[in-house]
Amino acid sequence: MTKSLKLGVAGLGTVGTSLIELLATHRDRLANLGSTVDVVAVSARSKDKHRAIAETAGVTWFDDPIALARDPAIDVFVELIGGEDGVAKEAVEAALNAGKHVVTANKALLAKHGVALAQLAEEKGVALNFEAAVAGGIPVIKTLRESLAANSVRRVYGILNGTCNYILSTMTDEKRSFGDALKEAQDLGYAEADPTFDIGGFDTAHKLAILASLAFGTEINFDEIDVEGIQSITDADIEAAEDMGYCIKLLGVATQTDSGIEMRVNPAMVPEESAIAEVWGATNGVAIDSDFCGSLLLVGPGAGGKATASSVAGDIVDIARGIILPPLMRKAASLTPCVRSKLGSHQGAYYVRLSVYDRPGTMAAIAKHMGDRDISIESMVQGQMRAGVPGAEARTKVRGAPAPVRIITHETTEEAIRQAVEAIEQDGKVSERPQVIRIEKLG
Repeated sequence: MTKSLKLGVAGLGTVGTSLIELLATHRDRLANLGSTVDVVAVSARSKDKHRAIAETAGVTWFDDPIALARDPAIDVFVELIGGEDGVAKEAVEAALNAGKHVVTANKALLAKHGVALAQLAEEKGVALNFEAAVAGGIPVIKTLRESLAANSVRRVYGILNGTCNYILSTMTDEKRSFGDALKEAQDLGYAEADPTFDIGGFDTAHKLAILASLAFGTEINFDEIDVEGIQSITDADIEAAEDMGYCIKLLGVATQTDSGIEMRVNPAMVPEESAIAEVWGATNGVAIDSDFCGSLLLVGPGAGGKATASSVAGDIVDIARGIILPPLMRKAASLTPCVRSKLGSHQGAYYVRLSVYDRPGTMAAIAKHMGDRDISIESMVQGQMRAGVPGAEARTKVRGAPAPVRIITHETTEEAIRQAVEAIEQDGKVSERPQVIRIEKLG
């Protein structure tokens, strides 16, 4: 006889309504997998809004999602409320304490409380599944937790925020300013009215914290991530990247090093011919480097109701099949502390854009600050480079007025380049804050 798995869904926004649509559309398919899946209870911020599921016979409405989480009639609590604390956290804890399986898409909750919640799920013998919390419809959690479980992962990185990728892609393709590209992203629904969480890199950092824990067997530690957003990227930076055969992406990167885990979110110049450079628009892409399997790149929709609901449904199917794994792949008690790699130890080449006062000795002083820190300069060009003509120069005609200077370094350390740029800024040689962008080695 086919079993029935009974769901309580808290949160009926875009993802919640898409999930209910998916479950209804593929009810027979799910039953053929061994279990019918029935939504028997729901909760949302307001009951006044018309929702067909809330008016369906046999479906109970709860004003309080915490009461829904404890409801004896449900087997699985699906948390689609969002937020790292408050009612989302209390409801998930209530469900786990009541012996309910939990499926969530809440990256912020997991980034802050994931280890404690994983430990609680293990104690209660229930599932805590969260495929939809990272990269929407891309099955990156299952890939790390299951498919690559026998591999040693060296690095995981990628484009984890569709809003930022859309903005940078639009700036590159259409030669638009950051402000124009952001407004278009907001008009299309890719960016919120207050986009700080996305463009500031924090959304990417939440996701990276979860991926790093799965990849390296460490406790989730969002606070150890260096976070830099895309707010300072200008059309001049986009043009410079194109001139040199690169494009700019916001990357989340977690790497196992000899001194610990390096975790950072930052804009980076990546080679135009690299696979990650081909991830365009609002799409996400996650790359995983492991010892036996080698390098994988998973690309797909990183957000959107249907794609995210697909991942939620996949987690529900696992529960219906009786698959219950430690949420963070290893038992929570066996996770090691996340030791941050030595500050400033990251090595690579850098692009530096300065707006310098055109005065005698300025370029020599800049070169000296670089040389004092053993930074080798590959190229230093004063003036605007004409798009499509690498190395072309158009010097400023106004004596003493600020002029753009582009510097490309050979491989150096993060600490050295930051110290050099700070010294140049303190010298009063520049009219605005310098721009520093990593040139990412992806090999």
